[in-house]
Amino acid sequence: MQCNYCEWRCDLTGGKPGVCRMYEEAGGAIRERFPHHWSSCISSRIESIPFYHVRPGSRALVIGTMGCNFSCRYCSNAFIAKEDPILVQERMLQLSPDEVVRKAKQMGCVSIIFNVNEPAMSFPSLLELADVARAEGIPLGCLTNAYSTEESTELLASIFSFFNIGLKGMSPAFNRDFIGIPSVDPILRNIRRLAATRHVEVTTPIIESVNDGELKEMARFLADVDPQIPWHVFRLLPEDEMKEACYPDIETIAAAVESVRPILPYVYFHNFVGSEWVNTLCPGCGALVIERFSLGCGGDMLKSFHCVEQGCQDCGREIRLAGDAEDSWKSGEVQQ
Repeated sequence: MQCNYCEWRCDLTGGKPGVCRMYEEAGGAIRERFPHHWSSCISSRIESIPFYHVRPGSRALVIGTMGCNFSCRYCSNAFIAKEDPILVQERMLQLSPDEVVRKAKQMGCVSIIFNVNEPAMSFPSLLELADVARAEGIPLGCLTNAYSTEESTELLASIFSFFNIGLKGMSPAFNRDFIGIPSVDPILRNIRRLAATRHVEVTTPIIESVNDGELKEMARFLADVDPQIPWHVFRLLPEDEMKEACYPDIETIAAAVESVRPILPYVYFHNFVGSEWVNTLCPGCGALVIERFSLGCGGDMLKSFHCVEQGCQDCGREIRLAGDAEDSWKSGEVQQ
């Protein structure tokens, strides 16, 4: 029996585990092996996840499960994503959808965001969680590699209101050698699909002298999809098989980022302390509209919010944000 949740379309007949090892055949159907097992359930600033254009200053409940359909050589979550789920599940939290939503409300979180690994690994649990969260008025977001089939991309769109999609590289050689997939094409297709109806941000981890030369090609693709897509260029601090690799030079990558800013106005460069490229500037007049601290290693946080009715305070140009960001700031949901 074929599992069609991602582009690998694994044959699970006869107990075969598939690439992610998170589904199995049972009674002629595909079944989730570890429903409602969570590797993470913590409160976090939404900027640190990162989402820069979703409810700035609010807090989100960050959840994750285990397993992945990628084999990134530099994975920082390999202890969850690459380990045998049978071994990892012993360390997981078992929480029903009601319990997850209750924790979000208790912690003052205005959204729930799937992080750590790939959401396509846990579709049944997430569908149940989405039903409970929706009834309580809590939107779901996620980080995803978007290596999903067209059918399961529609499932993702039905579960999540906002996305941060990993676009790791464009060339077949990079995707084959560093990610373990034959082509980026399904990811590009799904970025277009999700951006058509959902808020989408994109993250690209940079490995110097490997995929930094593809920044301009990626920027042009994203601008063709939607020139207002927020793009997070990450200074990758490689782990797993590449933990001995040198860290990217900040000034070199910053120069490449500046070169694509005319193509994409909302381009950010972070994942290091003191970045000067984490603020949102008005594409019309250049005024500072959202100011952030860059604390490194996903520790970004809101410093000040200057938009007026989701527009630039100087020229009035719309600053596209998901959710009522100004009310979030004024109501005291910003937690330092």
